Amino acid sequence: MSIIVCSLSRVPEIIIARKPSRVVSLLDPETVFPDAARHGVARHLKLKVHDIIDPFPGDVPPAAEHVKELLEFVSDWDRSDCVLVHCYAGISRSTASAYTIACALNPQADEGAIARSLRQASPTAWPNKRIISLADAELGREGRMTRAIAAIGHGLLGDDIDIAAPFEIPSRYDAR
Repeated sequence: MSIIVCSLSRVPEIIIARKPSRVVSLLDPETVFPDAARHGVARHLKLKVHDIIDPFPGDVPPAAEHVKELLEFVSDWDRSDCVLVHCYAGISRSTASAYTIACALNPQADEGAIARSLRQASPTAWPNKRIISLADAELGREGRMTRAIAAIGHGLLGDDIDIAAPFEIPSRYDAR
């Protein structure tokens, strides 16, 4: 099945419509996390991180332990159903995490092909560079993930785009 990405505001409707077996939430520590269990999802990873690239006083930057938690959370996902990944806007933390999941579950796949599928699915995706860099190191991709995301460029944003439309990417990719 697929990896679905959405904003916080769309989580309940996506859970009801698609019935994912797991939900990954990446939200600021002060934001109230959705209650996935209320909608029948027993596996819910809640990562309390701010959407920042460089450390900032008072904020919680994505860290290696967050990436490790994400990878552990999806390590036994059999892909017979979908997984839902969200952040506040569905643009940065969630897209970086969806890309990380796809790369982790497809170790022989080309990082660029996965990045291009992300861009094709979402013109607004702007993956958090810190999460990508940490995942690249954790997965031993030797900079390939970071370069692939740089190659697709940042997402389209504007005054009228502050929440991304939900999208999905495959959970399986062919080997290079």
